[in-house]
Amino acid sequence: MTEHSPETPERLRALPSRLLALTAAQADRLVSAGLAAEDARKWHYAALVSLDENGAASQADLSRRTGIYRSDLVSVINELVDQGHVERTPDPADRRRNVITLTARGRKHLERLDKVLAEAQDELMGPLTVTERALLASLLERLLNR
Repeated sequence: MTEHSPETPERLRALPSRLLALTAAQADRLVSAGLAAEDARKWHYAALVSLDENGAASQADLSRRTGIYRSDLVSVINELVDQGHVERTPDPADRRRNVITLTARGRKHLERLDKVLAEAQDELMGPLTVTERALLASLLERLLNR
């Protein structure tokens, strides 16, 4: 019996919370596998997107923007620095802080990751029409922001 098959009891098959959890797990597998193929993780993507959309940031600001705990963000930044995707430099206004900046190499890497995530989204949402995809995203956003 698979996680969601005709043999699954009806009461389980009808639970929205279970359907959301199974779909989220499937989405996580698709996204994680795609990113791993590019030597990246979800937190790498979140940090790179934040820097691309909002510009350079202190580690504290980047933590707030992405929701990545500061202690976890340090290792994410270290990995991105090692890969040449971001630079960490002292903040001229406060030498105790670091400013994280997206590099040209990081921007190109982010473009590849955007394509990987678009492919993962297409695979996940394949059975839905464009209109259904937009409706589902809208409904999920409403559930999260209530």
